[in-house]
Amino acid sequence: KILHCCNSYLHDFSNTHNRVSSIDFWWETMNRFRKNIIGLAFGAMFGGVLAAGSLHEYDTIHNMLKLDEFYVFGFMGSAIFIATIGLGILESRNTKTRFGGMIALQRSDVKANHLKGGAIFGCGWAIAGTCPAPVLVMLTSGVFVSLIVIAGIFIGLSLPNKQAPAGFGDGEHRLSGQTVERA
Repeated sequence: KILHCCNSYLHDFSNTHNRVSSIDFWWETMNRFRKNIIGLAFGAMFGGVLAAGSLHEYDTIHNMLKLDEFYVFGFMGSAIFIATIGLGILESRNTKTRFGGMIALQRSDVKANHLKGGAIFGCGWAIAGTCPAPVLVMLTSGVFVSLIVIAGIFIGLSLPNKQAPAGFGDGEHRLSGQTVERA
């Protein structure tokens, strides 16, 4: 019975409608590879910009939080400004992503969970002197203490959130008609 189950699910070669030609498989593999290479290139450029601005250094972040170095605020503010303008333009032109979806910015009101999450993130940022993107730059620059922060990030991501409903979304935005199950 077990062999029959495995054979029907894993090795059912009699269903030709599920087969993919080798050319289609090669093309799909190359498209995935190309998208990953593009993502890797942009990630490397972003990491280079963070490293050039010394935003991966513990002292830089702490001096910013003590209000001794204001260029970091200008760096982040200009990134937010440029991204907001750029995404607004793309949204107004009904631009599609490379994955076929429409660019649609989600707007929400400030709620208590946003303030709590921001406070937790801010405390972690102040203690560790880094956040998720610069911690990877720290690791590649040889600061192996960053492995502790990376472990903390993954622990924080894996903690079950009993307050937010399960499913697709960020906890408040859902697709219309989607059913929500609680954990």
